[in-house]
Amino acid sequence: MQSPAEGASRPKRRLRVIVADDDRDHVTTLAALLIDEGHEVRELYRGSELVRMVREFDPDVALIDISMPGTNGYDAAREIRQEFGKQRPMLIAITGWKQSSDRILARLAGFDHHVPKPFDPKELLELIAPLSEGSGTRA
Repeated sequence: MQSPAEGASRPKRRLRVIVADDDRDHVTTLAALLIDEGHEVRELYRGSELVRMVREFDPDVALIDISMPGTNGYDAAREIRQEFGKQRPMLIAITGWKQSSDRILARLAGFDHHVPKPFDPKELLELIAPLSEGSGTRA
């Protein structure tokens, strides 16, 4: 028989995460945070590489800056959604674009969430927590 404490704690699933941003310091910081949480991370600095990386790495989550050289985040999100549908990966826009219209554009492009910079890392981890807890569902 399980004790209540044993039933309450489930092991977290290791997520596969892509961090895509042309700001290398931002990518390095986010990658370190996610690795510390036990996740597997791939780093990208150009939007034009994003769809290829999604095909190869099969991520659970992609954290994508909107304004990157090559292909911008909106175009990359549209292409990912067109090819892979809405089930996977979870797409999170991490961006300095903070207007309500930017949130609307992000949704229309296929992003699941819009997180303006600077952001609280704890909030970001809360967005992906349902996936790591094994539910596999999206918010």
